[in-house]
Amino acid sequence: MKLAEKFVITINRELGSGGRTIGEKLAKRLDVPFYDKALIQGLKDRYHLSTEEIERLKGQRHNWWSDFKRSMMMVPNYMSPDYVPGKTPIPDFLITDDIFQTETEILKGIAADGSCVIAGRSGFHIFRDHPNHLSILIQASMDYRVSRVMQKQNISAEEARSIIDKVDKGRENYVQKYTGTSRYDTRNYQLVINVDEHSEDEIVDMILIYLGSPKNKIYF
Repeated sequence: MKLAEKFVITINRELGSGGRTIGEKLAKRLDVPFYDKALIQGLKDRYHLSTEEIERLKGQRHNWWSDFKRSMMMVPNYMSPDYVPGKTPIPDFLITDDIFQTETEILKGIAADGSCVIAGRSGFHIFRDHPNHLSILIQASMDYRVSRVMQKQNISAEEARSIIDKVDKGRENYVQKYTGTSRYDTRNYQLVINVDEHSEDEIVDMILIYLGSPKNKIYF
């Protein structure tokens, strides 16, 4: 991947692995916008975007996302200074074909507008043919994930494991339905990182080292 050219980095992650935070930190270090599930849903809800509306915008403007962003006075990481995400993101198992297609078009518009980091949303599949794309999977042991979810949500280990199991199943079903592959298939990624023995900042450093290595070949 070439950082000097327009790029997109997608991060799939397991719940409790810290992948979203790693994505945010990476985007900040690279000085590019960061997008995730909650922000994309908030954009759809707030501006009533649908596949039909996006097709209309695309028909009017060559780079519809860039013009749309300016018209909504968006700034990096937010849709406007007073942006408030949806209270509860739609569970993956409730995603419809139209919602998936709308999100796909939004993400493609985002990537066409400029370099970015995107967490989740089957980005590894949506951008599989993108000429300057890095796909990353962030994983962790179950003990690590349970501990992190317990701390984040102030719940018991049993409750945390139950949530993780439910989310894992929902995300895997979602990915299989819309991509025809498994989110755990490492062939979908250029980088697969286990975070158990590393801080979030150390993981970001690893990714940056990889990006700066000759032909992006490196072993940790």
